[in-house]
Amino acid sequence: MTRVDAGPEEAEAPAACDGPRSLLLHSRDVPLGGVRGMGVHRALPQRDLPMVGAWCFLDRFGPQRTRMRVEPHPHIGLQTVTWPFVGEVRHRDAVGSDVRVARDALNLMTSGAGISHSEYSIGDEAVELDALQLWIALPDPARHGPPAFERHERLPVLTLSDAAGAATGEATVVMGELGAAASPATAFSPLVGAEVRIEPGASADVALRPDWEYAVLGVFGSLEPVGADFGADADSDSATAPVVGGYDLLYLGLGRDGIRLQAGPDGATAFLLGGEPFEEEIVMWWNFVGRSHDEIVAARDEWEASAPRFGSVVGHGDERIPAPPLPHVRLTPRRRRV
Repeated sequence: MTRVDAGPEEAEAPAACDGPRSLLLHSRDVPLGGVRGMGVHRALPQRDLPMVGAWCFLDRFGPQRTRMRVEPHPHIGLQTVTWPFVGEVRHRDAVGSDVRVARDALNLMTSGAGISHSEYSIGDEAVELDALQLWIALPDPARHGPPAFERHERLPVLTLSDAAGAATGEATVVMGELGAAASPATAFSPLVGAEVRIEPGASADVALRPDWEYAVLGVFGSLEPVGADFGADADSDSATAPVVGGYDLLYLGLGRDGIRLQAGPDGATAFLLGGEPFEEEIVMWWNFVGRSHDEIVAARDEWEASAPRFGSVVGHGDERIPAPPLPHVRLTPRRRRV
């Protein structure tokens, strides 16, 4: 997915990620417009929370009926994680990949120093689409490495249980590690990305690492975290804990060894993301994740000049999305405020 809302970053003293949080954030609607005629719900970056671990971007495009036509566009310094719920998307890229992105399969593209790709819905008519696309900021030296693409159709699934030990849900580990399960996908930072599904009206315990920060994105149904620091105890009838619905992002901070999630009457599907706090400051603009204003300017200039750095996408010829104009200020690192 390409961004069209690129803009300047603000320089501020960062807040420390120093303990548990219970912060409910709402996705914002971003109309992509143009010939694509589609919109997305953007959960990351947030003004106060630019990253969760190495995760720096999270869009949900759907549910909607649309005709997706995202022409070739560039990336640097990141991995794209595409996780569909409904529909199929054709992915083509500069390393020769030409695949259909479908439910229960992870499609992971590593940009390294530079790559380009396109995303089309299947067929010429509007279709039902619903999927997540996430970006992972690459650390040094991986961000200077070669581009790559991988697809994984067999991912580990963990059984989730309630306090009594009864099975009440499951988690598919898409990226990184959760409990004893590890995704086969290539990761360059300690992290996790997992789809969590909980039965109607049930609760499920999810083990966490105290040295990692986490967030939970609501996808389908609704859920509530259970615990004294969320405003609700397991034995209480109060409902003061934050209700996480579709498109909501509950930031949990760090310092937790686990969390209990209570599903609503229709059950719940959520996406858990987390990881070791990312120590490197990033400058993110358009489709680029770098470390400085000058690095971003150089990447933009090379894309506009059709430099070999980004390659060419099979089957597209000269089709491409031009870079937007740079803002009239220097780009600065994103700062955490919570």
